[in-house]
Amino acid sequence: MTTLICDCNKTMPLQEKTLGAALHEELTLHSTLCRREAGAFQAAIRTGADVVVACTQEKRLFGELAQQTEGAVSTIRFVNIRETGGWSRDAAQAMPKLAALLAAARLPEAEPVPTVTYRSSGRLLVIGELAQAERAAAMVSDVLDVTLFAQGGAGAQERRWPVLAGSIDSLSGWLGAFELKFSQGNPIDLDLCTRCNACVTACPEGAIGLDYQVKLDRCTDHRACVQACQVAGAIDFERVAQSHAEQFDLVLDLRGAPAFTRHALPQGYFHWDGQDLQTLLRLRELVGEFEKPKFFVYKQKLCAHSRNEVVGCNACIEICSAEAISSEKSRQQIKVNPNLCVGCGACTTVCPTGAITYAYPRASEQGLKWRTLLSTYAQAGGKDAVLLLHSQVKGQALVEGLGRSAQLKKAAGVPANVIPVALWHTASTGVDLWLSAFAFGASQVAVLATDEEALQYIDGLKAQMAVAQAIVNGLGYTGTHFQLLWANTPGELDAALQALARTRQLVARVPARFAVAQEKRSTLEMALDHLLEQAPQRPEAIALPAAGSPFGNVIVDKDKCTLCLSCVSACPASALQDNPELPQLRFIEKNCVQCGLCASTCPEDAITLQPRLLLTPERKEARVLNETQPYGCIRCGKPFGTLKAIEAMLGKLAGHSMFQGAALERLKMCGDCRVIDIYSADNEAKIGDI
Repeated sequence: MTTLICDCNKTMPLQEKTLGAALHEELTLHSTLCRREAGAFQAAIRTGADVVVACTQEKRLFGELAQQTEGAVSTIRFVNIRETGGWSRDAAQAMPKLAALLAAARLPEAEPVPTVTYRSSGRLLVIGELAQAERAAAMVSDVLDVTLFAQGGAGAQERRWPVLAGSIDSLSGWLGAFELKFSQGNPIDLDLCTRCNACVTACPEGAIGLDYQVKLDRCTDHRACVQACQVAGAIDFERVAQSHAEQFDLVLDLRGAPAFTRHALPQGYFHWDGQDLQTLLRLRELVGEFEKPKFFVYKQKLCAHSRNEVVGCNACIEICSAEAISSEKSRQQIKVNPNLCVGCGACTTVCPTGAITYAYPRASEQGLKWRTLLSTYAQAGGKDAVLLLHSQVKGQALVEGLGRSAQLKKAAGVPANVIPVALWHTASTGVDLWLSAFAFGASQVAVLATDEEALQYIDGLKAQMAVAQAIVNGLGYTGTHFQLLWANTPGELDAALQALARTRQLVARVPARFAVAQEKRSTLEMALDHLLEQAPQRPEAIALPAAGSPFGNVIVDKDKCTLCLSCVSACPASALQDNPELPQLRFIEKNCVQCGLCASTCPEDAITLQPRLLLTPERKEARVLNETQPYGCIRCGKPFGTLKAIEAMLGKLAGHSMFQGAALERLKMCGDCRVIDIYSADNEAKIGDI
């Protein structure tokens, strides 16, 4: 691995010896790597070793230079050390952070994952007022196959594109697979209409405009239009309304209210204000085959959504801003539509069991990156590390804008102890990775939120942070270690980061070295074990917020519970268990995910949840929540139920006409004896008849 650093025309106080020592590599400092010193880059990429270039501004130029360099065989990676710290008020103290960023850039690329494919042949539906729709169509019809859906207004006389009209019943789908359902009930059939304007001229009420549709609220039944259209036969007031369905690859919606109200719109759907030409440029490019990663992995056996069509956990469905997740209660699972999924990862963040996990990058790969950042930072002498998690779009732009403002002496810039980490989406990490980062040595984990985030994401992040904060504070790590930052301008981000960098928090004495697992619960257990080992205080239990708690106790009202064990069959995490030898309800608190399925299933309403983190050894051991005396069969003596359950059943059925005499007595027998008794009674009856 070869690392190339450049101080960008001496605008950064880089210390090549300090950086090299942290990376265990001898570094040469360049000042114009993308210009006069480009030969050093060419020499590096001819060696065959992977090359890390500490510059993202000239990424395109370096790529072109690599293509022109004979014998270049290296894989090239780029990392930004300029705006992230090299351009800041305390850049001279930022070497540990820059070393950490360079070390993370040297890690292997994320393993490939399955992909989702979209195919578009360019069939575009434009919905809107006719003249505006025709104007938009004119700008894209050279590459797209356009159909208009008229929403009133006067169009051009010449029919240049197919025109549909009527009332829209539904619009659904995604890039390459949109379906429009509409009802056509207007007297004028646009397929037959020749736009001769005879009906417009003949109508005494002016109820027909140049969209060639009758405005029925203004029509007073003169039917002069019908007479004028006798030859074409396009007007028929007796025509029965018809439902139609059409397929499209793309949708351009010009209406004031969009067809989709969700925060994350389907790919291939554009709501256009008629001004931003970038929208039309993006439309023109969407012809062909496209791929994106399948961002999630779902394991149904871990899912706490439902059992026996009773719903427990709905967290992923409620937080999904793309409406890509739906319930399949009959199959005891959720269903994720990969075509609608935008990869925000919010569902994986709020999932208590880890049934749905983020796949690109995987949690294990993300954990390795964070551990590398924090360990390199600490080894290079850095203290009070703050991980700043931000999106790759607006968050990245804010960080870079802040760096440029700092270079112009208009801002302080990213502090030396704040390490920016770009995520596909800020909602894609949660309490398992945050606690791991804290265990790895981060004094704080801050998530940067902007106006691009859906409101439900903010609520979900706040709930998860409250849980993480309660855990570390309960262990005696004082201070605020998990924060949600709000910023939409570089100035706002600057103020927030300066306040963040000034705080000093208590952290674990010895950083953890465990490898983050792909399984959420496993990672949580490793992080908790390490933090507990280093904890300033060790309480027996820590109370957790009810919203989003992945841990907790189950409290059973013994007076109500009949030990029917419905809760055992409903529990997806094997936290509630029976005892094959005795009528007992047992509980392993470590396994409980607080999904609530047990409480929803219990017919006696005897169960309540208690969000908490138990820290005693009993957390991992099975304990008895309720037990009762077994009920023995009155015929053979074998236990077949509980005394309380059988007595309750007898009390409810004693007055029923079908359970009198011998029938009532049979309820006190085990299944085998009940069959024998019925058979014996039948034989006795037959003998009596003889």
